[in-house]
Amino acid sequence: MKVKAKFLGRETTMRLLNQIVPDAEKELAKEQLAAAQMLASKIKPRTPGPKTGAYRASIEADRLVNRPRQAPAGGIKNETKDPNATGVFADFIWRFLEFGTVKMAKRPHIFPTYRQERPKIRRQMAAAVRKAVKKVKG
Repeated sequence: MKVKAKFLGRETTMRLLNQIVPDAEKELAKEQLAAAQMLASKIKPRTPGPKTGAYRASIEADRLVNRPRQAPAGGIKNETKDPNATGVFADFIWRFLEFGTVKMAKRPHIFPTYRQERPKIRRQMAAAVRKAVKKVKG
């Protein structure tokens, strides 16, 4: 038996979800920001070296629309159609610490933390949608 699947895309999926559950996107947006703040708080203590106090203080979570000129840590550009997209922002030196340079060894702290927390973040997002669905049902 062959299983057929059709990929709809984010916009279509969210439009269909909002027709069924109007509060799903609001709940998801709250959870996205909370997850980004949690991730930023977990990254801060893992920053390398004692001389990175100013850098450590610069790590914070915010919505991408609030910082149109600053790219979030991870190097992606702010080219998203999601108005609620969030990210973790840090000073420019995060790249040099994370990946190293010719004269400095790499000291990863952002991506390992994200990979460690990704399953928990996904569970939180799914729980937010489930919460909105339960609110509509009952």
